[in-house]
Amino acid sequence: MDMKRQLVKSSTSSGANYEESQGSPTRPDTKTKIGISLKEMRESNYFLRIFNHLKIGDLESNEYLVKESTELKHILASIINKL
Repeated sequence: MDMKRQLVKSSTSSGANYEESQGSPTRPDTKTKIGISLKEMRESNYFLRIFNHLKIGDLESNEYLVKESTELKHILASIINKL
């Protein structure tokens, strides 16, 4: 399924961009990388909610992942606001 592949891409991109932000030489660069991470996490959350709505996969795991990705969105947004 193409949506599953897109979920993997967006979720791994979010983590990779956050990790890259930790080595950024300037604050603006850090903020940009975390902004990209947040954008990708929003996309991941969107696909997880679709899977949950369509009952694709384990529903209990899907609900947990939606909650976790929502929390990560809030954390990333908070970091950006503090930068």
